[in-house]
Formats: sequence, structure tokens, C-alpha cells
Amino acid sequence: MSAEYISEIIDVFLLAQNRLLREALTRVLNKKSDLRVVASSSLTPEVLEQISAAAPHVLLLGSDLEGGSVQIAEEVRKQMPEVKVVMVGMDEDKEAFLRFVRAGVAGYLLKDASASEIAAAVRSVVRAEAVCSPRLCQLLFDYMARQSTRIPGIYGKLQFGLTNREQQLVQLISHGLSNKEIASQLSISDQTVKHHVHQVLRKLGANDRLSAVEVCRLHGMCA
Repeated sequence: MSAEYISEIIDVFLLAQNRLLREALTRVLNKKSDLRVVASSSLTPEVLEQISAAAPHVLLLGSDLEGGSVQIAEEVRKQMPEVKVVMVGMDEDKEAFLRFVRAGVAGYLLKDASASEIAAAVRSVVRAEAVCSPRLCQLLFDYMARQSTRIPGIYGKLQFGLTNREQQLVQLISHGLSNKEIASQLSISDQTVKHHVHQVLRKLGANDRLSAVEVCRLHGMCA
């Protein structure tokens, strides 16, 4: 969902338990010449199918979904990665904010957000711009700085989706260990090592073990 949509109509799906909230947001957004609410719903077992059928550019999630919000955000990221997710009416809660960031949301709007700010957020995420308050943005920077020192492989997780085990495997491969030696050191079977190697090559887009190591070295994931 990039610049191609900036000058066109942006389709929005509203998901909130409160009917009055859905109706109010629908009226507000539909008044904007570049925004269109294509569907709205409360949280139901069929809601993911409804979102998929509506094919929105942006999904607005209300804060009244309680525990279902994170799950919906995660499922949308997995099943419809092209759909941008924006949380609306949230508390400035650090743990909740980071939880939604990990779930893949692109915008996090607080309870005092105005209608104009919600519309602006919808436009921003379509342009591949993240949206949150300055204070929460600083929190995110601080969090990433702490994580990068605690977990050297955080870049590998974010950029390539490598698991801790897969990153560990790359380190051992870079030291010249064979599959059999890696299996012995990690106390796993040769077949399991082969499986991990296959996954690493696939995720890194590498043709062989040496290429995988070079990719990881290029991105600072191994010495």
C-alpha cells in the first residue's frame, strides 16, 4: 500500500464493538473526499472473512475490542499483509503499545485523537508512515536500543524472521562446523540441523551455506 493510493480513494474497514463509535467514524471519514468506509463490524467469528472480502487499504480497530485487538492485528498481518492496521482510542499504556507494535499495527491513536487526526493517520499509514504520539515514539526507540544490546540477533528477527535457533545455527556454520558437529554441539539430530539449514537458506534467499553466512555478516548478525 504505497504511493499509488495517495491520490485515489482510500478504503477503510471499521472494527469496533460500540455501534455509535462505528457510525460516528463512518460519518466523519465519509465526509473526506479521499476516504471511504467500505464496511464496519463488531468482533464476530466471521470478521476476518469480512475484512478480506471488503479488501480495505486500512483497518481501524477500536479500543473496545479488549483482548481481541491483538489477535485480530496479528491475523491480519499474516493473512492480509497489504492491509494497514490503526488502533483508535487507546490509552498511553507502554506495554499495550509495544504489544500492538509487535502485532504489526502501523498506527496507534490515543483517546483524545480528533477526527482530523484519525483521517490523517489513515492517509499516513497508506504512505507507509508509522503513526503514534511523540512520547510513544521515544518509548519505541528506547525499547529497540535496549533490545539490540540484550539480543544481538534482534535485527535478524526483524529483517529476516530468523528464530534464535536459526541465528545460532548461522553462527556455528560461520565457524566452519559441519552439520554433524552442529548436531552434536546443540544436542539435536542431523535431520533437524538439515531442516534448520533449509529454513535459513530460504529466509535469507541464499543458495548455499557460504552465501547465508555472507548475508548475515553483511547485516552484522555474525562475526
